[in-house]
Amino acid sequence: MEISSKENTHFFSNNTILPVDRSSFKSESSSSKEKQSCCGGIKIFLGALSFVYFAKALSGSYLKSTITQIERRFDITSSLVGVIDGSFEIGNLLIIILVSYFGAKLHRPRIIGAGCLIMSAGTFLIAMPQFFMGRYRYERFPSTINSTVNISPCLQDKSQTPLSALEKPQAKINAGCEKEAGSSMWIYVLLGNLLRGIGETPIQPLGITYIDDYAVEENAALYIGCVQTVAIIGPIFGFLLGSLCAKLYVDIGFVDLDSVTISPKDVQWVGAWWLGYLIAGMISVLAGIPFWFLPKHLPKPESRKDSSTSSEQSKFITEESKDQRTSYQQQAKLAEMAKDFLPSLKSLFGNPVYILYLCATIIQFNSLIGMVTYKPKYIEQQYGQTSSKTNFVIGLINIPAVAFGIFSGGLIMKKFRIGVLGAAKLSLGSSFFGYLLLLSLFAMGCENSDVAGLTVSYHGTKPMADYEQALFSECNSGCSCSKNDWDPICGENGVTYVSACLAGCQASNGSGKNTVFFNCSCVGTLESSQSSSAVVGPCQKGNECPKMFLYFLVISVITSYTLSVGGTPGYILLLRCIKPHLKSFALGIYTLAIRVLAGIPAPVYFGVAIDTTCLKWGSKRCGGRGACRLYDSSALRYVYLGLTLVLGTVSIFFSVAVLWVLRKRSSPQDETLSANGERGACGTKSRKDIFVNSDQLIQSTYWPEKETRL
Repeated sequence: MEISSKENTHFFSNNTILPVDRSSFKSESSSSKEKQSCCGGIKIFLGALSFVYFAKALSGSYLKSTITQIERRFDITSSLVGVIDGSFEIGNLLIIILVSYFGAKLHRPRIIGAGCLIMSAGTFLIAMPQFFMGRYRYERFPSTINSTVNISPCLQDKSQTPLSALEKPQAKINAGCEKEAGSSMWIYVLLGNLLRGIGETPIQPLGITYIDDYAVEENAALYIGCVQTVAIIGPIFGFLLGSLCAKLYVDIGFVDLDSVTISPKDVQWVGAWWLGYLIAGMISVLAGIPFWFLPKHLPKPESRKDSSTSSEQSKFITEESKDQRTSYQQQAKLAEMAKDFLPSLKSLFGNPVYILYLCATIIQFNSLIGMVTYKPKYIEQQYGQTSSKTNFVIGLINIPAVAFGIFSGGLIMKKFRIGVLGAAKLSLGSSFFGYLLLLSLFAMGCENSDVAGLTVSYHGTKPMADYEQALFSECNSGCSCSKNDWDPICGENGVTYVSACLAGCQASNGSGKNTVFFNCSCVGTLESSQSSSAVVGPCQKGNECPKMFLYFLVISVITSYTLSVGGTPGYILLLRCIKPHLKSFALGIYTLAIRVLAGIPAPVYFGVAIDTTCLKWGSKRCGGRGACRLYDSSALRYVYLGLTLVLGTVSIFFSVAVLWVLRKRSSPQDETLSANGERGACGTKSRKDIFVNSDQLIQSTYWPEKETRL
């Protein structure tokens, strides 16, 4: 007993054993110091955790902003980029169970700090291929690369062409192919993103529970709300950083920028995608430093030492320190928990409201994740915008709209004291009107650019034959051209030609971006124009396209807000229709299902569908298909928006089923009482029971990778 008493005194007095005759005076002083230490410690942890949330949100959203840059830099397809994007979820799933179980028993702040280091290592690994792949090489006619040799693009007289322009020695080709194997370095990007997922895993479960255990009960919800608010700010800076880096040429600092003959509007343009990852990696390192100096345990607030409403984990730790359970008792408890697992799972999946809501959410997240992942690509290809402008628009307009929508949903729930049925209606209404607005985007697309041999024939009519075969015509039949090249030029007739050779150009003047091609036989045949010159780069989209882009932005912002309003009511519906002792288990199944059935597959099959709309594929130097150079705008619009809407419509049907089940289970009296917070459609509950875990409710408004699913 004496040993136990000393241990308890030692634990609660911060390593100070007090003399008996001065205990009254010392206990007041100790209590005051403990209160200050508790408040100071938890606020330091709160600041550090908020910074970590900002760092992980920034790096996650920056990855979304560089999707098209990575695709072009590594010459890979959209479906493969989808696999890279989904690798984050795979990394997270690999250790989520281990971290959640063992992390609570170990030094939580240091585990979070280690996670930050792993996350930063993964972020640095993503950028590493840039330093080993050599300089970025894009397709350009020799005379546009500051060449001193005047070469005819058409190459009718092959004797005037240097050997290096037509036939490279086999040794050089082989050497080039060995270098080209560096394009497989996209694997490092995938592994880096996988590491990011592993490093991010402990941040949310261990960080939130640490706050829940050591914060004053009435402040816990506020603290968690602050952390989630900061998590929404991260993506804004992530996309703005993506916008800045996309303006800079990929090899900035390594090449003379005056020699670069492409502009950010060119589909071959690759920005300094790697630079943002270095910045994000440094931020992650800095974010992890404070956690190595934080204690394993903080002094518990006086109000929570003997509180019966303390968190489940707090009670577990307190009981463990007081009772020192034997190994036999622990094994018996573990066996009992394992025995209860299947009945709990059966009870959970036997709840029709939970199952239907889970199905509705999984399908909706499939549509939203796929839509958001390829939104930058859609804007670039559909409206002819640069990557820089696209990321700027998403970061500055769309993400704040989502944040405001989430806040509005919670405010509406609180102001009108909405019950279970009301939450179901609000969630359903939000989805219905959101997807209805999305339907209007079908009418806000741009027509295909006029590209000779791809979207229009050389005679000005729609091509009827195979696209690749249509690249050749009578006007360029005397030229030695390759159908695999992509070096677009804009003719004076407003038509884009795949290359100067395929345009039948006989001469050129100038160098670099200022190159002008003359005597282009194919340019002259269209509309019987005598003018037959062309300039480097593709022609601009139609005059109506900028106006359509403006309409798209307005509808997109309203849609983002509308869909986000239903987020909080949906989570409250989920929590209120589950037995209290199954809530943690239900949320775990929910998170797992979204990651496995939406976060991983959605980017992949959306990418596969988008690849089917490609009109002109790039080709790698050693053969094989590269990244897509030109998409069919109309087909891309129907596939991208159509797939999103089909999935959204299916999710609405499940949401209607949820509402129908709730109505069937509730009586008119229950609905009235539910509005007053006394009784819900899922069973009788007191208001205290419904809102007893307000911190958990605020936490539940955060879903996996929410900051990047905007």
